[in-house]
Amino acid sequence: MKYICLVYAEPGALSDLSPDEQATLDRDSLAYDERLQQKGHFIAASALQGVKTARTVRVRRGKSLVTDGPFAETKEVLCGFIFIEAPDAEEALRIAEGIPMARYGSIEVRPELDFG
Repeated sequence: MKYICLVYAEPGALSDLSPDEQATLDRDSLAYDERLQQKGHFIAASALQGVKTARTVRVRRGKSLVTDGPFAETKEVLCGFIFIEAPDAEEALRIAEGIPMARYGSIEVRPELDFG
């Protein structure tokens, strides 16, 4: 089954990291993706630019409304994702626990909806 691991953190959560700490996080994240790939769990991953670059599109009654910023007003914002393959939800949660960004934010794990 496929699961998406949505990575959330407070805006600026990583701004207090030293350059060495940031380099370690980047290195750990890439290494974790590689380990997942070797085990057959990895499908795709990507980090996102900050929320100041986000735009939200809504279409209501045939008209588009585009606003600046993320979809919802929350303390934490979406920073990236890892799309994984796991045999069950327990394994998906175990994989999410290993995501290095979990030390700085939260990881939402959600199964893919199969329209099959």
